[in-house]
Amino acid sequence: MAKRGGFPGGMGMPGNMNNLMKQAQKMQKQMEENQKALEEQEFTAAAGGGAVEVTVTGKREVTKVKLAEEVVDPDDIEMLEDLIVAATNEALRKAEEAASSAMAKLTGGLGGLGGFGL
Repeated sequence: MAKRGGFPGGMGMPGNMNNLMKQAQKMQKQMEENQKALEEQEFTAAAGGGAVEVTVTGKREVTKVKLAEEVVDPDDIEMLEDLIVAATNEALRKAEEAASSAMAKLTGGLGGLGGFGL
């Protein structure tokens, strides 16, 4: 005959759930704080040996494009376009890497999502 209640150890589970909820709320607050700080950060990358420099925010918005005078060649606009794309993509990659790193630091101590085994 099966026992009623379903949780081994009697009433120990509700206390664990409260702890998990508190941990989840704390982690959510930390995530929000980290996201805000990340959005305010700037990430800069260069291409063409520094001839083109692009700055983006953690919100993935381009805030600055700096061009060296010698790279502005009306006869080779395609190269300038390629350098801007390369510098922009690298700056965005840096922003994404910082976001991933911040998330890994935050979730690293959970060990399988707080013991849920997922």
